[in-house]
Amino acid sequence: MDIVLATFNAKYIHASFGLRYLHANLGDLRPRATIVELDTGMAPIDAVELLLAHQPRIIGLGVYVWNATLTLAVVELLKALRPDLPVVIGGPEVSHEVDAQPLCALADVVVVGEGDLVFAEICRKLLAGEAVEHVVRAGLPDLAALKLPYDLYTDEDLAQRVVYVEASRGCPFLCAFCLSALDKGVRRFDEDAFLAALGALHDRGLRNFKFVDRTFNLSIASCKRILGFFLDRLDPALFVHFELIPDRLPAELKALIAAFPPGTLQFEIGIQTFDADVAGRIDRRHEPTHIEANLTWLREHTGVHLHTDLIVGLPGESVAGFGVGFDRLFALGPQEIQVGILKRLRGAPIAKLTEAWGMVYSPAPPYEVLQTGAIAFAEMQAMKRFARFWGALANTGHYRHTLPLLLAGGSPFARFFALSEALGARFGRSHAIASSRLVEALYEHGAAEGIALPTLGRALIADLLNTGRLPLPDLLRPYATEEERLIRKARPAPREGHARQEAHGTRA
Repeated sequence: MDIVLATFNAKYIHASFGLRYLHANLGDLRPRATIVELDTGMAPIDAVELLLAHQPRIIGLGVYVWNATLTLAVVELLKALRPDLPVVIGGPEVSHEVDAQPLCALADVVVVGEGDLVFAEICRKLLAGEAVEHVVRAGLPDLAALKLPYDLYTDEDLAQRVVYVEASRGCPFLCAFCLSALDKGVRRFDEDAFLAALGALHDRGLRNFKFVDRTFNLSIASCKRILGFFLDRLDPALFVHFELIPDRLPAELKALIAAFPPGTLQFEIGIQTFDADVAGRIDRRHEPTHIEANLTWLREHTGVHLHTDLIVGLPGESVAGFGVGFDRLFALGPQEIQVGILKRLRGAPIAKLTEAWGMVYSPAPPYEVLQTGAIAFAEMQAMKRFARFWGALANTGHYRHTLPLLLAGGSPFARFFALSEALGARFGRSHAIASSRLVEALYEHGAAEGIALPTLGRALIADLLNTGRLPLPDLLRPYATEEERLIRKARPAPREGHARQEAHGTRA
């Protein structure tokens, strides 16, 4: 192939949306191009072998915060082996601070901004032997001029991977930590063409749709039409993910949302902080009382699976302040609270707050905050452990019977912080811990906290049966029925997109 489009996805399950847009809009060059999707577990030299096996005349690489270091290693190898081979890079990670990045210096062409249309122009020039500027600044493409990429999802993609779709691009808000703060408003795709593309995907068997729109419910009319599209196609396998503005749920939208069966919809709702001063500092504009009312309504009147977000390390917010917000959100009962660590993404306006608020960030991707004027380095490390253990124990739904016992009797934040520190001290890490050892640690921690052992044992057994991580450890066998002691096999794993919903009980 003359043109190889490639990127390192975080996992195989994530199909690259950006590469498919580039490929779809190559025009007459489309038959001369191919997509090569790699993942971050691959060694750079193996990736280079795969890329060069296509004997390309141009390699285009998508660069993101999670793959920037790996991509740099690949480009270094490519330039050592084939210095004559043009390498074109683009993506959010190389669209800002270009002069400061060794990767940008190595690449032949750096595309800044949305390269859907300009990439084809660059390829035509390179294939014709014409000169191309080192940095090509792409203007915002006319969405009406873009060819939609959905036909490039393969049958394997539809069956095994997360398939991304978008009805709009851009964001009207100015949150300092987010690159969307640089957007020039919201642009929408032609709705008829978009819904026709969704219909084609559905006809091919797709049932797991993930919308990447930053503010799906900004346009209530558009939101209603898209929800209506899925209501007309309900079946037990359907699962649709949206990112919503948390304080914008008018009655007409609520009526549609309530019509969906439990577990069909997942809403990602960014709270980030409940502290008004911190929110104002980062230009995060929302109304906490409306958020609380809407989350309460969603929990009480719908079967929506709620994935909510909070950020540790925002300028001026202490660990104690974060804990207050965490407890406030926990009380609203979302199935998931994603505890994120602040990152200084290249180009994001958060950089302007660095000096005034004592922000120190890692110089390497993903540029996580190391300490702030309000959170010392050791405290930040503890909060990173908190975030990882919360993700593994709470957000997965694996311990939905046991965690309420461990968190009862005080601040849920304080109780889980103590648990995460105990686990960190016990294992010396917060990942790759065997299930049996984790169950033993939770049992011993709960016993030390005074939880009745039969109650604790039954809760852990219920969680192991719920998630299929069997057989039961010996320490739980005294609390198991004879039938439970005989169970040896795990149940079949649910499809991606349904696993957490089933573990949390939001999907039968």
